[in-house]
Amino acid sequence: MKYAILNNGIIMPLLGFGVYGLAEGEQCVNTVKFAIEAGYRSIDTASGYDNEASVGQAIRESGVSRDEIFLTTKLGNGDQRSGGVQAAFEASLSRLGLDYVDLYITHWPCKGYYEKAWLALEKIYKSGKARAVGVSNFQPHHIEDIKKTWTIIPALNQVEMHPFLTQKPLFAFCRENNIAPQAWSPLGGNRPLQERIFASEAITRLAEKYGKSPAQIVLRWNIELGVITIPKSANPARIKENFNIFDFELTPEEAANIDALNRDERGGPDPDNFNF
Repeated sequence: MKYAILNNGIIMPLLGFGVYGLAEGEQCVNTVKFAIEAGYRSIDTASGYDNEASVGQAIRESGVSRDEIFLTTKLGNGDQRSGGVQAAFEASLSRLGLDYVDLYITHWPCKGYYEKAWLALEKIYKSGKARAVGVSNFQPHHIEDIKKTWTIIPALNQVEMHPFLTQKPLFAFCRENNIAPQAWSPLGGNRPLQERIFASEAITRLAEKYGKSPAQIVLRWNIELGVITIPKSANPARIKENFNIFDFELTPEEAANIDALNRDERGGPDPDNFNF
């Protein structure tokens, strides 16, 4: 495993496991436990995924010490808009059945609300119940807005990122502000987009060269860039496959060839134009 050091000195695995789409219940519990058994030590959930209770149960039943697991959850948009940030955070802790989270982030920049939400996250950080706080789906102008009043710099910005949406300018901006970049949907998210990414010559050629799957090539590309990444899967074979990316390295030229696939093509919502 390789790690990122967040701006407050906290160490976070570069490769994590996302649980979006896993329904609350036995399947989610068993899937997360399997991921931990496979070697993942970073789990990413959200109040909006409606599976925090199962994630917390899986962590407790995994047999792995809590301090070895890096757990992220997120502030829902409704709670951001209502101003009930502290109550939402405490509710997440209750559902998780845990005393603290390692990272708490706003899920989306809700217009007119994200500035105040950030100040509430600062208070949560100062309480010690979140070891780090950050943002998600923030563009540079969103960060500039909260920069006017922040006393704590966000540790991380989690955004959509994959070979067709490399986010180079945004990530450069984040790094200039000492904010770690993180990728959601690193493999493309929806299946048609993922299939087109995997069929790209730059990807298939490297998969053949290294004896790896296209998914492994893309995830290794994330690691080479120093981007924290959280692939998701409910398939045990793919969960193990996605973790098996630390026995090879891409050359700078190979990574650049994947960079060149960028089309600024989103598979998910536009952070400046969403209605949920």
